[in-house]
Amino acid sequence: MADVLPLVEARLRSALGEPDARAAVTFLGTDRVEVLRFHEGDIVRYATLGMSAHPMSDPTAMLADPVKGPRAELVLSVRAGLADTDKALRALAVLAASPQVEGVIVAPGASLDVGEPLWPGAPFTSVLVAEPGGLVEDLELDEPMDPVHFLPLLPMTPNEAAWKRVHGAQALQERWLTNGTDLRDPSRASVSLT
Repeated sequence: MADVLPLVEARLRSALGEPDARAAVTFLGTDRVEVLRFHEGDIVRYATLGMSAHPMSDPTAMLADPVKGPRAELVLSVRAGLADTDKALRALAVLAASPQVEGVIVAPGASLDVGEPLWPGAPFTSVLVAEPGGLVEDLELDEPMDPVHFLPLLPMTPNEAAWKRVHGAQALQERWLTNGTDLRDPSRASVSLT
């Protein structure tokens, strides 16, 4: 089997350009997760590298399949210079390690919560996992491996996260769209939920 991570990094570079910074985090009992930072105009993007090294497996399965299963990396896009968003690196690494640590499958529509602000002073403690394929195209791998999806993360305020639990991801995304919410604003207020 080919090592997936060099292919993933090459896909990120072809889609987002050269990273201007990278940081690595290792949690006890997990593989190393890197977070790469890319600048494009007034947008800064953070992409994980390491989550896709192994397929995510169903936590109820007796044995994890070492080859087949969904693979993903996470991408967060925010406006540069408005907050200390570089401190989000650790939160992103925590989220990227969650399939190994907690045995969860990260998929579009899921909520991921880090239990603290994503960066200092951030009004967000969680993210909504959005559909892949827009910013970074899926990376096809040799059979029988599943492709790597690059999942955008949309920061949610606690009120939005609670509302999403009741009404669903689609309803929250429609609310954001209807209200013209700038999801890249690192200090935005919660969308109107009434």
